[in-house]
Amino acid sequence: MLPQRVRLQYEAVLCHQTSLIGCKVQRLPEGSTERYTRWINNLTQEQLTTQVFTSHGPTVIMPTWFCSKKWFQEVGSFDEGGKGVPEDLLFFYQSLRQGGGLARVDRCLLVYRYHEEATTHSVTEETIWKLRVDFLQERVLSCWENFTIWNAGKQGRKLYRSLSRTNRNKVKAFCDVDENKIQKGFYTYEDAKERPKPKVSIVHYKDASAPFIICVKLDMTAGSLEENLCSLQLKEGVDYYHFN
Repeated sequence: MLPQRVRLQYEAVLCHQTSLIGCKVQRLPEGSTERYTRWINNLTQEQLTTQVFTSHGPTVIMPTWFCSKKWFQEVGSFDEGGKGVPEDLLFFYQSLRQGGGLARVDRCLLVYRYHEEATTHSVTEETIWKLRVDFLQERVLSCWENFTIWNAGKQGRKLYRSLSRTNRNKVKAFCDVDENKIQKGFYTYEDAKERPKPKVSIVHYKDASAPFIICVKLDMTAGSLEENLCSLQLKEGVDYYHFN
């Protein structure tokens, strides 16, 4: 912990008594997990809530958490299932389910060490994937009549296959920027039990309609994804959510 962490986060929690309070971090060794660290530190206060579905996990990361004891007890204790259990993500989601908020003190108050023996590496990608998909369906897709999956590639198709049949039926299209994918015209869900097998059209993102679930990694397209979203004048948390 860096100086003033307890004081500053304590002051914040007095104003947000049912919230998880975080802070900015300094990564050690410097430069490790660069994209992840940039994401942790640069999310806006609004994005702390809208980007809870991404593969990065909790938008307020557990080493920075500060909350009232009363709220911690109300949410419930950590899942002590041991190795392979993402106890931070489970608690984070449960806090949100119970109406908890998220906030961050915009000061670097913690040195966050990276090392290869960290427990986080024992949690499988598939375990995290299922929790994220379930939470997305519960919090967002259950409220939408239909939506578009932004990415007709591997990650977009995997999300489609992971959805419940009810939510798969809400997918009106995939959209992409890759002309090769667009020229195929549609995606067929070959492993579906239904007959005929579901087919979903693939269109250019400019021809698609909101709302969107974005299955393209953030900070990996030299800004082109962000520019494309901006060009459509969409509002995050209303017209789209990031999933990857």
